[in-house]
Parts: sequence; structure tokens; C-alpha cells
Amino acid sequence: MVGFAKTAVGGVGSLAVVLFAVVLPARESTGALLPLLIAGDLVAVALYRRHGSARELVRLLPGVAPGLLLGAWFVARVDDTAMTLTIGAVLVVMGAVQIGLRLNRRHQDLPEPPAVHPVWTAAIGAVAGFATMTANAAGPVMALYLIMAGLPMLRILGTGAWFFLVVNLLKVPLSTSLDLISRSSLLLDACLIPAMLLGAFAGARIVRGWHQRQFELATLAMSIVAAGLLIASA
Repeated sequence: MVGFAKTAVGGVGSLAVVLFAVVLPARESTGALLPLLIAGDLVAVALYRRHGSARELVRLLPGVAPGLLLGAWFVARVDDTAMTLTIGAVLVVMGAVQIGLRLNRRHQDLPEPPAVHPVWTAAIGAVAGFATMTANAAGPVMALYLIMAGLPMLRILGTGAWFFLVVNLLKVPLSTSLDLISRSSLLLDACLIPAMLLGAFAGARIVRGWHQRQFELATLAMSIVAAGLLIASA
């Protein structure tokens, strides 16, 4: 699921978050999953590095740092239930926004989505930083934002690949300081890398046969499913 999320539909990654939280305590599961996510980011960058949008990265990254710091503070002080419910609520809101935009575009017969306001972009960067620090659940948030920004499918995958490689590397010292990464979790990640690679290359192969509309609908559907599972698991 992690591999498939990195190269195809980001919402699938939240299903992996839920499964990790079932096997491990939710708080510890966020750190245990992080090295596997970074390995997946490296694969995604290798596959889609030429398709990234430097403009969107520059717009998004300034808002990420406050979100990461707020997320680290949140993880240190809030219990698993509150953390899970918060991330689920974020995904529900983003899904509702995307559904609203799609209905509005259809009603007005607009060929392209409206430009995303810089304040909204900074806020999404902060939400993504918070969501990824607290529950590794920013994949759907980012995918939905990039769809709203009007990026085509491969540009979404390339931009997301670069974004999460940078952000997940920034999370390593914070997760280490919170004792969320251990030798045993690193060993678990090493054992799971072959399965991650399988999912990554399967996702890359499948998604290249999709049209933009199929990709957007799959992303939206999986984001909503992931939000429901996160809320239910709390």
C-alpha cells in the first residue's frame, strides 16, 4: 500500500497508516512507518522526477515548517484518539472541498479550475506538515490540493514525490527526538521494503494507463475511505 500510494493514488497510504496503527500503538506507528515512506519517496522521485512542479513546491514548502512543529508538539501531548480523529477530520474537509469544486466546475462549465489563493496554499502547506507529522496522513491532503491547483496527473505525482521526500527527511530529527524511531522499527521497515517496491512498480504501471478523470476520482474516493477508516479506528 505504501508503494502504490507513492506512485499511484496517495489515499491508499492512509490505509497503510491505519494498518500500522492496528499492529502497533498509534503514536509509535507514525515513527515506525517513516523510514518506509522515505524509501517509497526515493522510488517515486526516481520515476517521476522530471514531472515535478517547482512553482508549487516553492508555494507549499514555507507553510510546512510551522505545521511540522505544531504536529511534533501535538504528538508529544495528545492521546491517540484525538490525533486520529483530527487527521480524519482534515481528510473529510479536503474531500468535501474537492467535491464542491468539481460540482461548481460542472455547473459553470469551466474548462479549468480556479487559481488557488496564496493564503490557501500556505494553509494547506501547514495542514500537510501537521498531518504528516502526526499520522503520516498528508498524502490525500496533498493530492487533493494539487488536483484543485489544476495540475495534470503526472505533474501531481512528480510534485508529490519531491514534496514528501523533502518533508519526510525533515521529520526524521523530530521523530527521533520523540523516540518514535527505534532499532526494532528500522528492522521491520527493512523487511517490508521488498513489498513496498512491488507495490510501487505496480502502481506506476497501472496509473500510466489512466486518464486524468480516473486518477482524480480514484484519489478522491480513496481519500474519503481513508478518512472514514481513521475516524472509525479511533
